[in-house]
Amino acid sequence: MILLFLTSGLFLGWSLGANDASNVFGSAVGSKMVTFRKAAIIASVAVILGAVLQGAGASHTLGKLGAVNAIGGAFTLALAAAITVYIMTKFSLPVSTTQAIVGAIIGWNLFTGNKTDSGTLTKIVITWISGPVIGAAFAILLFILIIKIKKASRIHLFRFESFIKTGLIIVGAFGAYSLGANNIANVMGIFIPSFNLDPLDLGFIVLSSSQQLFLAGGIAIALGIITYSKKVMETIGGNIVELSPEGAMVVVLAQSLVLFVFSSSGLSEFFQKIGLPPIPMVPVSSSQVIVGCVIGIGLYKGARNINFRLLGEIAIGWLSTPVISGLLAFFSLFFMKNLFGIEVGHKIKGAVSAQEALTVSTNSGMSELFKYLLLGTIIIGIVASLLYYFYERKKNREFRMAEEKFWKNMK
Repeated sequence: MILLFLTSGLFLGWSLGANDASNVFGSAVGSKMVTFRKAAIIASVAVILGAVLQGAGASHTLGKLGAVNAIGGAFTLALAAAITVYIMTKFSLPVSTTQAIVGAIIGWNLFTGNKTDSGTLTKIVITWISGPVIGAAFAILLFILIIKIKKASRIHLFRFESFIKTGLIIVGAFGAYSLGANNIANVMGIFIPSFNLDPLDLGFIVLSSSQQLFLAGGIAIALGIITYSKKVMETIGGNIVELSPEGAMVVVLAQSLVLFVFSSSGLSEFFQKIGLPPIPMVPVSSSQVIVGCVIGIGLYKGARNINFRLLGEIAIGWLSTPVISGLLAFFSLFFMKNLFGIEVGHKIKGAVSAQEALTVSTNSGMSELFKYLLLGTIIIGIVASLLYYFYERKKNREFRMAEEKFWKNMK
């Protein structure tokens, strides 16, 4: 029964992989510098690592927005958000999973009579605006820097493109890691109060209850990347503005930095130590940030290069996502409670947390299941890494032969 309730979160993770997670390699694939297959394998491994190792920070903020105190409610909210993201994905619109889950939580608050924390909501909404702006600023600065390096080094075009291709792979992996660390809260954050699993000792690492949920969510995101993200990658990478190879790398790196900043507890604590305001640990919309980065490059090159019609369609998707998700969650909660008799949550009186409002039993059998999931992920990761290594060796050998042939013909 517990696994059944968790399926909506896994579906939401799959939807995130199909939509949001594609952004980390969208510009690289759109510029034809990296194949979709290679991008999907690298992103899948990195996003799982980010989710498990650094996914706790942003999930705490969502808990403040609405403490979902019944597993039936968590299931319904995740399902409403997943359906909303899936519908938008069918229309090839890079919507925000963050907006979908926030809209669903507000729908739950309205249905149960709980108050929405205005401070937390304001903090999240501000990142919907500041994220793309910061991404655009990072992208412009990094683009100027890489152009200056290119001119100063006077490197040969073939060699430069080889470096850019390698750079795209490195920053894409970093971006996928940051995405897993930041956006896993959207997938599994609302389930954390409903699960109290035994710690899973793997010898080299001990996974807490929340980390086991993040592992399952990370695997679901990876499946979404592999099976259904190609169409959105092409929308982001090739249709908003035409990107050069160096522009593609800059966009990925700028977006990765934004996601990493808003999920790094260590960086936030460092800011506090030196007397600066702490960085809010909130799930940032990767779709909004990547679009902001692409717009930044477009503005630097000249506004005439930007596809404003497509941007208008994306903006409509952003505005409608939380509304659709909230309404869908509200009515779904009504049917779940009154038609199926499933407890979806109740009004919290006083300062009682969601964890205190729940009667949760520890389930060691679930921990064993996550152990096998992790083992399978490691095996798939090793196989994928070996395949990638041998593929790269072959491509590098072909590149060197082509370069030698070029210089021979020049002589």
